[in-house]
Amino acid sequence: MAQLMVRNLPEELVKALKQRAAKTNRSAEQEHREILTAALRGPRRRHLADVLASMPNVGEDDDFVREQVDRRG
Repeated sequence: MAQLMVRNLPEELVKALKQRAAKTNRSAEQEHREILTAALRGPRRRHLADVLASMPNVGEDDDFVREQVDRRG
């Protein structure tokens, strides 16, 4: 397993990391791994069916029909 050393961190950042780790009952090192994993994993992709199912019903198809206007005369 690879190791990563981060130098020159502001003391308040280290303090915030330790406080956040304590809230989740983790070590600062484990919390650091969790933060990096979440940041680099990116957002989870949703299935298309879930996205479509979450869309609200805004009317019937007939509500959105446009009449074609021929302006050529």
